[in-house]
Amino acid sequence: MQDSMRGSAGSPARAGARCLYSGTPERPIYADIVAAAPDVALRHPVVMVHGGCHTGACYIATPDGREGWAGRFARDGHDVYSVDWPGHGRSPSCTDLPKLGTREIAQSIRVLLEAIGPAVLLVHSASGPMAWWIAENAPSSVAAILGIAPGAPANILPVLPDDPDEVAKLRDDASLGCPVMMPEDRPVEVGEAFMRAYWANAPRFPAHAFRSYARGIVPESARLFNERFNIGGRGLAIADPANLAMPKLIVTGDLDPRHPREMDQATAHYVGAEFVWLPDRGIHGNGHMTMIEDNSDEIAGLLLAWLHDKGL
Repeated sequence: MQDSMRGSAGSPARAGARCLYSGTPERPIYADIVAAAPDVALRHPVVMVHGGCHTGACYIATPDGREGWAGRFARDGHDVYSVDWPGHGRSPSCTDLPKLGTREIAQSIRVLLEAIGPAVLLVHSASGPMAWWIAENAPSSVAAILGIAPGAPANILPVLPDDPDEVAKLRDDASLGCPVMMPEDRPVEVGEAFMRAYWANAPRFPAHAFRSYARGIVPESARLFNERFNIGGRGLAIADPANLAMPKLIVTGDLDPRHPREMDQATAHYVGAEFVWLPDRGIHGNGHMTMIEDNSDEIAGLLLAWLHDKGL
């Protein structure tokens, strides 16, 4: 594989850097770099993007101390860039975090991809809409997309009422992703009950390490929550799914309360992605946080095998 197909030989990872700052001047982002193992053939770089209330640390190591996906992908020949959204983790703080929008985050990640790509873009949950938007607007920088229970582009989401009382009535509707509407005058801080209901609910979640996991949960943009559920039609849409010509894979576990099979299968159909419902591969018991659950290495192997099949 030629250097031109996997980023410049002078890229930060190739130069020995272990982290970098990128993004737009208004919304800078931090990324950890895990360089590809020196004894394997180099493949495309991978940019790993977390979901809401998390940071890129979820790809560096699991809460119970196992190797994260960043290291696993690096051992397979990929330079890995694990991103913190603006205002999250080690990215500079946002004084207006409650109003941080999905498109703004996507624009910052796009800057990184344009600097190191073409790269594989691995996204989770609320970063899903960002991936579809980036791929349409910077297609030469995106070699492929790996969507882990990714949010859909707003094009196929119902428009929910711009009314907190009406949205509250829909909170347990899995077909809508169990939506919530947040006031945009303060950051969203989720509690233990929320984490256990939506992120730590599955038997494969390392329950004995829950406290370690919970310490890494960060305040989130209220606007991002509202856009994620397309409240008032404000979600991030794309112009035409035909513009997403690169290979795409969506992977979902059977016990993810916000991502029933029908929802993620519909997303895959709309964006032209392959879809893997993990039970169809004999993999059961996964929830939303597959990258840190007890079979995370098995799922990483599935993702890497797909990339191998695509020559990436």
